[in-house]
Amino acid sequence: MSFDYVFFNEMLRDRFVDFASGHGVASTVRKDEIEGYVVELPDGLADAMQEAIDDEYESLMDEQMLLAEADEEMVSNRVASVTVEMADGSRRSVRLPAPIARLLFERFAPEEVHGIVSAIAQSLENPIDGPLCRKADD
Repeated sequence: MSFDYVFFNEMLRDRFVDFASGHGVASTVRKDEIEGYVVELPDGLADAMQEAIDDEYESLMDEQMLLAEADEEMVSNRVASVTVEMADGSRRSVRLPAPIARLLFERFAPEEVHGIVSAIAQSLENPIDGPLCRKADD
């Protein structure tokens, strides 16, 4: 598993990649299916490193938000996505309307948002019929 960080600005993307690289964390960059770029970092980083990366990302997201709000064309495309891995190994982007994404990212760390969205996707792939208040192995 890995963590994906989305950028719409190349300069901010490059600053994030440089930050990760400067801390010995390898990354891969790909074009997003819809728009922008996805920077993928490995899972399993030390807690302190993950926290530093998340803090840097949050700071860059504040800059990205200011840049986006100043760009009339960008303001009309308010959406966020979280990439999840499905049971068959394929990856899907779950699109979140901006107001919902903003609420999630204001209250949770990126890996927590990823966990929430992944749990919802897994539940949709493996629905449980009947009451929810039964034992898990029933």
